[in-house]
Amino acid sequence: MTAVTIGLVTTAAVTLGFILWSAQGVDERSLEHEINLARHVISAQLDRIPHDQESVTIWDDSINHLKPALDTHWVDVNLGVWMSDFFGHDEVIVLDASNRPIYAMAEGEMTGLEAARDALPTLNPLISELRRKISGGGLDAYEAGTAPNPPRASDLVVVHGVLSLVSMTPIISDSGDIVQARGTEYIHVSMVHLAAAYAGRLGEEYLIPDASFTEAASGVPDRAMLPLSNRAGRFITFLEWTRTSPGQAMLNQTIPAIAGAFLIAGIIAFLLVDQLWRKSRALEAGRADAEHQARHDRLTGLPNRANFEAELAHVLAERPTRERRISLLMLDLDRFKAVNDTLGHRAGDDLIRAVSQRLRQLVAPGDHLARLGGDEFALIHFHAPGPDDPLALSKRIIEALGKPFDVHGSEAFVGASIGIATAEGGEADSREVARKADIALYEAKATGRNRAVFFEESMSELLQNRHMIEGELREALRRDDQLSVAFQPLYGADHTSMIGAEALARWHNPRLGQVSPAHFISIAESSGLIERLGQFVLRQACELGAKWPGRTIAVNMSPVQLRNPRFPQEVFAVLRETGMRPGDLELEITEGILLEDASIASEALHIFRSSGIRIALDDFGTGYSSLNYLKRYPVDRIKIDRSFVSQLAPGHVSVAIVEAMVRLAHALKIEVTAEGVETEEQVKVLTDLGCNIFQGFLLSPPITAAALEAMLGHPVRHVDDAKVA
Repeated sequence: MTAVTIGLVTTAAVTLGFILWSAQGVDERSLEHEINLARHVISAQLDRIPHDQESVTIWDDSINHLKPALDTHWVDVNLGVWMSDFFGHDEVIVLDASNRPIYAMAEGEMTGLEAARDALPTLNPLISELRRKISGGGLDAYEAGTAPNPPRASDLVVVHGVLSLVSMTPIISDSGDIVQARGTEYIHVSMVHLAAAYAGRLGEEYLIPDASFTEAASGVPDRAMLPLSNRAGRFITFLEWTRTSPGQAMLNQTIPAIAGAFLIAGIIAFLLVDQLWRKSRALEAGRADAEHQARHDRLTGLPNRANFEAELAHVLAERPTRERRISLLMLDLDRFKAVNDTLGHRAGDDLIRAVSQRLRQLVAPGDHLARLGGDEFALIHFHAPGPDDPLALSKRIIEALGKPFDVHGSEAFVGASIGIATAEGGEADSREVARKADIALYEAKATGRNRAVFFEESMSELLQNRHMIEGELREALRRDDQLSVAFQPLYGADHTSMIGAEALARWHNPRLGQVSPAHFISIAESSGLIERLGQFVLRQACELGAKWPGRTIAVNMSPVQLRNPRFPQEVFAVLRETGMRPGDLELEITEGILLEDASIASEALHIFRSSGIRIALDDFGTGYSSLNYLKRYPVDRIKIDRSFVSQLAPGHVSVAIVEAMVRLAHALKIEVTAEGVETEEQVKVLTDLGCNIFQGFLLSPPITAAALEAMLGHPVRHVDDAKVA
């Protein structure tokens, strides 16, 4: 009996010891999982805030409403309250180029600037760090496509006595149309307070129970803690939470049963192991869910940028093969800003979700689709050798996204520009592949949007050449010895009497020689220099027109100029300063302006027409020619594109096309100009068709202003001297 008792006691002791050891091990592993999860969550939160900010800081509208005059209401709604309502940020400060606060928001409401100024000594290290990154080329690298993100600065900082996650990003252009001198960028400062409310959100979102921030450890046994330090390694605070102890919980439930009857010890042990396993699985599932949320986009559920970059590096490390190629498709939505601005941010979010659903339906099971932020997506595509498969997929994507979206009861239309880069051979550098896809995406946008473009090595050289031309043009606009204006005469129906001339920009660079307008005009438009260049040409044209009243001087107008609501006032200011009559000025526009900005175009054109300025529709017949344009907008003249004029010959189909254009215009009491006239045969055909005005090298090439003034008193048929390049 004694032996049995000793055996039972020994068995019970061994069993109890094993249970205690197992419970302690489970609790230790659970605590380790929780600490790793908490550390990952804080890191992810600090990295998320700059991505939140980029939704409003990489935006032309933000610059336009901050500079040159501060639109306080707009800034409050879009840069302040929006960050609080949508992302849960507690404070926002906007700093000007001198690092002075010009706007402040706290707890979803605009506040005075006193508190923001008081916070500057604490924020100055991060401000200085961001300014150094910008001046050190960080912003240049992003705009050149060699860096995935704009420069940023973030850290744990105690502001106003409150521990906060602080992030700073520059406010820059999303289209590249607005160029800011380095050092003049405004800074967007966003703060999330590590207070009770924020700790509660962390607890709910990442399954960290009873989370709180405290400067001193509580010392309570069931409380786990993680010390948090700033980037300099200085301790800031503790993150504490109630640790889950599945082993101890189960032990407390089983001790009475063990003490009551050793007979059922085996059953109790079995139940204990089973329940410990279930608790461990539940803990693992919770951790996996938290990690999933940290690596996926909250709006669409797609993998986020960090997840995508890791996946791209992983698949490239496995190396493409001859039978299995890897292509990266970078996708950017066209006209998304217009939808977002017209219907609101929530409609924009719904549109992004709808776009992600359509993309999911097109992606093959083995491919990887991600949302990188804003309206930018990326796709890792596996396919057979050759470009056909990625191009076919891109075509399906463009067609699918080109169909209307139902957003809040309204039809929204967007497009897609796609850049494609294929990993060749043993290429495993994910950043290089992403850089190539970004360059191809830039080319797709620059060449008309709503298209897919494969990366070619020449694109890098072309991009560098564009940057070089942009720099030289910027310098030329500061000088007065490189840019000039040539004038190509316009002749009346008798094609011998000169009625005026068209002003054309010319650029002679001392290093590059004569630069073609077809080259530098497009660069001026994409870089934001077109308004200064257009102002230069307009002033030169008006100075000449003021000397010769009664003669028509035509000036081309860029879409960028027309989008500026101040453009009509600028035109009238030049007319007043030069003394030119409004009725002698003719502004030439393209059909694309009317298609892109119908409301803005209509308002500006009616302002010009009401003052006597005439409007000509250039390159008619080559774009979206529509009778609606001629009926809806105040157009005085259409210019038949030279591509039709060059083919004019008896019996050629172009004769019938031009005749239809002339009849249509005359029926609407609109005059017709034929440009690119180069042969006597073309003159005869155009005269028979009833064209009103003639322009082309047969009559006169572009000439200098002095040569034109000499001709105005002595009209001639052909001009061979005084030509300009």
